[in-house]
Amino acid sequence: MTHDIHGFHHTGIVTRDLDALERTYLSFGFTLSPRSRHLLNERPGEPPVPGCTANRCALFGGAYIELLGIVDESAPDPWRTKAMVDEYEGFRLLNFDTGDAEAVDRRLTAAGLRTSGVLDLERDVDTGDGTRTMRARALHLDPRTTPEAYVGIAQHLTREYVHQPRYLRHRNGARALEAVLLVVADADAEAVTARYARILRTEPRRHGPRTVLELAAGRLEIVRASDADEVLPGEPAPAASYPAAMTVAVDDVAAARAIVEEGGTATRAVDGGFLVSARDACGAALLFTAR
Repeated sequence: MTHDIHGFHHTGIVTRDLDALERTYLSFGFTLSPRSRHLLNERPGEPPVPGCTANRCALFGGAYIELLGIVDESAPDPWRTKAMVDEYEGFRLLNFDTGDAEAVDRRLTAAGLRTSGVLDLERDVDTGDGTRTMRARALHLDPRTTPEAYVGIAQHLTREYVHQPRYLRHRNGARALEAVLLVVADADAEAVTARYARILRTEPRRHGPRTVLELAAGRLEIVRASDADEVLPGEPAPAASYPAAMTVAVDDVAAARAIVEEGGTATRAVDGGFLVSARDACGAALLFTAR
């Protein structure tokens, strides 16, 4: 079986206060790309238009964490970010990486999954050679069928404009987005796991309370809501099912922890690293582990 999805493209934290979100992640020792406004289209074939959102990103060369904010309430919202934020702010977006968005869209549609079709995204970015336009293609699964997250599959067309070497060096030593953990309502856990196994073309395996789907780069972890406190004790539950945590690999766990704590954020030790609570990381628990 060929795998047309390789790993994570990016995760996303959404907010109406991008300034505060930026300050928080800078204090954790992440380097962030400059703020960039989105050009989006609502339906396949339509020209992209300026949207209501902008972002900054913590980039790792493969995947990235997107800090996504609504910066112009009066601007068009073709990807319906305002409705997402109205529901709740925090860790909402999960996007997987592909080299062929059209092929993935055909496969998922044939498997009975509803998608947006392939949409175009553009944003201007600063490069060493001046301003260039970053281009990507993406498809979104119908959010009514994925209550645990807003799920997409994205294809870089100009990866070199996104993962620029100058943004890949982080003061906290971050190197990779290794894992994403979803908490899923018990009644839906089997169906959600089967859906991701179908999307990702990988066999789920149990590791204690976690169900793990391994990718060529990274892993998706699914935990039943009744087991969430065993895996992430004391963490908030913003919905019945939700993206709960990201695992970030760093060069030196002790050094990274010192940087986070010097920035004013409490941490706690966990097996293999340390944890920053979702309460302090704008809705996403962050597990830092050794690379």
